Amino acid sequence: MPEVSGRCHLVYALAPDGTSAREANDLLNEYVADRSRGLAVWHDHFIGEHGGTVVLEVRDEQEEARLRDPGPLEGWQLSSHPLTFSLTAVGFSAQTSLTLEGYRDVTLDELASAETDDPRYWWRQRQ
Repeated sequence: MPEVSGRCHLVYALAPDGTSAREANDLLNEYVADRSRGLAVWHDHFIGEHGGTVVLEVRDEQEEARLRDPGPLEGWQLSSHPLTFSLTAVGFSAQTSLTLEGYRDVTLDELASAETDDPRYWWRQRQ
């Protein structure tokens, strides 16, 4: 796993067989909450196969070293991938906008204004 300091890394994590969805979610959240791993930019959990993915902005050698320490995810299948264009959390957000606008001719604001009032859309409650 090549390490590049001063950029975002995508961590892909799959829980071992027999891990419940609740346990996998709790352990992944514990991993994300550990501030020594860098700035947690984004994360989400998987449906079906238990686990998830995390984007961490790694800013120094100590945070980079923590990528090799699974912590609460000991025994999981883990892989870490430095991202090319997402050098910071702001860059990750900019890459999202660039992808939407450049490949689908739509902005995040346009998508947000077109969303329905689906109760599953938890982010609408935070506005």
